[in-house]
Amino acid sequence: MAGRGGPDQWVALDAGTGAVVARTDLDTVGHGACQFLHPGDGSVLLDVGEGQDGSVIYRATPGDDGAPAFDAYPWSDRCLIDLAPGGEQFMTVDHGQEDVAFHRYPDGEVLFALSVEAIGHDPDAVWTEWSGGYLTPDTAVVTLVGDGVRGKRDGDGDGGDEAEESYRCYLVDVRAGTVAGEFTAHARHSYDVRPLGDGSWLTSAPSGHPVRRRA
Repeated sequence: MAGRGGPDQWVALDAGTGAVVARTDLDTVGHGACQFLHPGDGSVLLDVGEGQDGSVIYRATPGDDGAPAFDAYPWSDRCLIDLAPGGEQFMTVDHGQEDVAFHRYPDGEVLFALSVEAIGHDPDAVWTEWSGGYLTPDTAVVTLVGDGVRGKRDGDGDGGDEAEESYRCYLVDVRAGTVAGEFTAHARHSYDVRPLGDGSWLTSAPSGHPVRRRA
């Protein structure tokens, strides 16, 4: 759409010199992307969002010759939200916002999934948001949005009108595969919650500056 032509590309650069180490064409037309570095094996997960066409997740692994090898997971309907702090699993949300799933790393096998209904809401009025992530190695934050959570607004009054968005956060015990209760993030909106994996999370002040919070 930008008139540049050609496919999306994933490029690895030498951080010291800027030289191209590896380059691969992707079968996507991305509107945006995010990367997650695995803490143990040096692999990188890449999520490419294609708007209404879905989301594709790729994995780059260090090759024996030093050049990365690139592979795609076999879905185009799941959005990568976060990688666990220890790298043993990752979290996705259905592109249609019907559920959240937790996958074993690296093969992507679904360990468990939670639908909107399983979290306790009407799936006709509430959706899982493409936000949240791992608060600790054992707990993840899942965000729900929609009219079905109206009147249960999060926020602590410092977000102005943005605090009026209807959303609710929940903690999930990723070991047991169960909902552990509601989570008050004190966020300005549903995307203003960035768990850091160590028990803390980032939100933003009305000025736009980041605020780090801890339970």
